[in-house]
Amino acid sequence: MARRLVVIGGDAAGMTAAAQARRMNTGDELEIVAFERGPRTSYAACGLPYLIGGLVEAPDDLVARTPEEHRANGIDVRIRHEVTAIDTEAATVTVRDLDTGQTSVTHYDDLLIATGASGITPPWPNTDAEGVLQLRTIDDAAQVERAIIAGAKRAVVVGAGYIGLEVAEGLLARGLTVTVIEKNDAPMGAVLDADMAAAVADAMRSAGVDLRLGTAVTGFRAADGHVTAVETEAGAVETDLVIIGLGVRANVDLARDAGIGVGEAGGIVVDDHLRTSVPHVWAAGDCVESYHRITGRSVVIALGTHANKQGRVVGTNIAGGEASFGGVLGTAITKFQQLEIGRTGLTEREAQAAGLDAFAVTTKATSRAGYYPGAQLMRIKIVAARGTGRLLGAQIVGGEDAGKRIDVLATALWNGMTVQEVGGMDLSYAPPFSPVWDPVLLAAGKAASAV
Repeated sequence: MARRLVVIGGDAAGMTAAAQARRMNTGDELEIVAFERGPRTSYAACGLPYLIGGLVEAPDDLVARTPEEHRANGIDVRIRHEVTAIDTEAATVTVRDLDTGQTSVTHYDDLLIATGASGITPPWPNTDAEGVLQLRTIDDAAQVERAIIAGAKRAVVVGAGYIGLEVAEGLLARGLTVTVIEKNDAPMGAVLDADMAAAVADAMRSAGVDLRLGTAVTGFRAADGHVTAVETEAGAVETDLVIIGLGVRANVDLARDAGIGVGEAGGIVVDDHLRTSVPHVWAAGDCVESYHRITGRSVVIALGTHANKQGRVVGTNIAGGEASFGGVLGTAITKFQQLEIGRTGLTEREAQAAGLDAFAVTTKATSRAGYYPGAQLMRIKIVAARGTGRLLGAQIVGGEDAGKRIDVLATALWNGMTVQEVGGMDLSYAPPFSPVWDPVLLAAGKAASAV
């Protein structure tokens, strides 16, 4: 008789795991049932800002695989089905059909929790007003589109992190007047040091964004159920549309209620094979804690790269193979119009908070040979351990071809290299692609001289 794998969550981690397990086990060996409370599976939430900005033409372009395609692959996907309880003693889950309201109980031999994360919304007044939303799903993007078609002219984005920047760019492209409100003194404050974030603030303001830093939102004003203004400590900002982008929180209530371990960082505790504290229960994606390769601490970093890798690992292990997840560095990249922004490892601020004896250096360089057309300026900040020169982190902010250079530094960081070693790496050179001293080598060399 086939074993049964039950998957809770039908997006990146859950369906990657299901697909991997199906590749390794036939239907006679492993039955796979996946429950998804939403109407879709396997869609690229990272593409939503570009959907509302018009760079992605249609919502379906963001769907990697439909429920029907998963079913054709031998995975019993049940959309609009919400798992409401897990009984680890009986090895069952309780499921509610959101269309009929009916409740049923399903047995599992292995259970994968891939419940993802939810956007953070403080308990402000009138958060339920029409026109106040987050950009987490394709349906959210559809609401933004309807608002624009209905004549929205002014938009406020609350939060100047990744989503805030990308949404602001998209709304500007659609012709809206955009205000971004951020309580910290710099945009991208969670991922960049303030000196690097200054260039982001300059780019936003140059593009026409009304960027209000050091400003705390206190609520929303509404009339006839529709938002009309964002209330802040510094006064009201009139608006037709609000996008809240304050980060996410791991969805762990289901696991916690079942007695499955949740850590201090706020995610489900798993080992490097993605096993939880309960036998035959696994977890992956935005709902789990991961090992940070620099600090050694557990962190929750909600990125699609991690979710997909973890899905592949846990699917392999559930199917009887052997795989492990090596941890995270927090490597990420985004852009605001022509400005590219990348980071990996620890910022200078994070290194200090972790109690590391670290120092930082910042360099300026061009993306190509200075005499070659199109050379763009970039700033690279290197964070390293004092005395040893061990690379601890890096940030890059600059023009075209700057951002993806962060991957060179992420590779060095992953492998525990020193800035001295990075500065001697054999990187490619030709005038259309790099100065003779690539900006990465230049930055690492400056750091090496300061060890």
